[in-house]
Amino acid sequence: MAIEIIPVPDLGGADKVDVIEVCVEPGDVIEAEQSLVVLESDKASMEIPSPKAGKVISLKVKEGDSLSEGDAILELELEGEASSESDDAPAVESTAEAEETAVAADAEEQAPAAPAGATSQQLVPVPDLGGSDSVEVIELCVAVGDEVAEGDSLVVLESDKASMEIPSPAAGKILEIKLAEGDKVSEGADLVLLEVTGSAPAAQPASEQQSASEQQPAAAQKPAPAAQPAPKPAPAAISTATDSRESAAGVYAGPSVRKLARQLGVDLNKLKPSGPRGRFMKDDVRSYVKQLVADVNSGKVSGGSGIPAIPEVDFSQFGDIEMVKMSKIAKLTAANMSRSWLNVPHVTQFDDADITEMEAFRKSMKAEADKRGVKLTPLPFLLKAAAAALEAEPSFNVSLHADGEHIVKKNYIHIGVAVDTPAGLMVPVIRDVNKKGLWELAAESAEIAAKARDGKLMPRDMQGGCFTISSLGAIGGNGFTPIVNAPEVAIMGVSKAQMKPVWNGAEFIPRNMLPLSVSYDHRAINGADCGRFFTYMVAVLSDIRKLLL
Repeated sequence: MAIEIIPVPDLGGADKVDVIEVCVEPGDVIEAEQSLVVLESDKASMEIPSPKAGKVISLKVKEGDSLSEGDAILELELEGEASSESDDAPAVESTAEAEETAVAADAEEQAPAAPAGATSQQLVPVPDLGGSDSVEVIELCVAVGDEVAEGDSLVVLESDKASMEIPSPAAGKILEIKLAEGDKVSEGADLVLLEVTGSAPAAQPASEQQSASEQQPAAAQKPAPAAQPAPKPAPAAISTATDSRESAAGVYAGPSVRKLARQLGVDLNKLKPSGPRGRFMKDDVRSYVKQLVADVNSGKVSGGSGIPAIPEVDFSQFGDIEMVKMSKIAKLTAANMSRSWLNVPHVTQFDDADITEMEAFRKSMKAEADKRGVKLTPLPFLLKAAAAALEAEPSFNVSLHADGEHIVKKNYIHIGVAVDTPAGLMVPVIRDVNKKGLWELAAESAEIAAKARDGKLMPRDMQGGCFTISSLGAIGGNGFTPIVNAPEVAIMGVSKAQMKPVWNGAEFIPRNMLPLSVSYDHRAINGADCGRFFTYMVAVLSDIRKLLL
């Protein structure tokens, strides 16, 4: 049986996506396309299917991990495929295991048995890095004068994809460190000079040994004298190196601690380490963040834009309660809405569109819609009307540049549609609405809404919108004030259509009226701009023939 690493596929531009569920366990026999893990980005949840059938050997991830494209998910023993015995190394061997194996093999070859008590100096090189080159040194785990055991970490290297600790191939004393933090190293570069007890000097390459044995056969039969130990470094030098490592906060921390600190935006220089020899631990980061949150909740620290935080209330004192954890999408939606409300000066205008004729036409097309296999709802008409209004009033089809000095005018029309899903509110984007017909928009809007509800949207499916439509539809309501989905500058709210009496100049007649509301960013759009936009929108919805003009 062949064993294969199953990686994270293309995530549509997302990076550092959280693992929220692991769907398989070691020992499970799975089919092709069976879900392996569920990932959740800032915008969507997605299930990652298995590309092949087989047996799960081991998992490389767990819930809470953050993954990017190409990261390993699991090891899979494929059905009906024999593994090659001629491979230099098993395909499933991880980078860290390969490095440790290589280092251990080098140590055994380079350090043959020597008389007890003999000492030698050994240069420890950078082992095989799995194809990586110019890898950055992010941490020195030892200092000159340190005694290390075999397997102790010497340095931590970080490539584009992973951090790796390089272990010592033998026990001994650090005589010299050959590199510094921030250096770029490749395979074979010198790491440290190690004084090894009970070991002979590092062996020469095989070609050099053969040449030497041919030129000096007699000398080759004599045991090689043990190398003279290097002078011990001055105590002051050892003290200085140790002090600098321990006093430089943020230096003595493993890759997992550094990653956690980066994710939470924590400056390790502000923390006090609790680990051995002044090493930072994950609990140090968590405790720091927990204290910050406690300070915010207690009112010691104000919330966004200097607004005091809402005080914590013990609701259990009023009756029975249940704590329900918010999904990541729900939390991100809340954060995005708060950010938009605090940063965007909102203005909302209201109007009613007479959709009596539009609804009559839509219902008359039911047979044609059934024939095409699509459902013709009011949404495609709203999309076409919004696209036409954006073309007629281009002041709505803009975004404010982050520099605060420019307005970005868009020469494309992509419209987002808010969809209520079990995971929370999502806004997939339909592209080039102005270039598509009603049937195409009906099919695409139904398809993308289904993908949203099934958790199959990719990040790119929710990017690039120019305008958003949020429809309460049959849910009800006479109107509402939607929050602008920044960096867009406007959003339209659609409520439930009702039959109302409308004066035609001679009498009241029943008309099907659709309540609409448009919220806009007053920094980019003025009231007159919205008046023109809204007037055009209502006009084309009242007489859809105007969409042909």
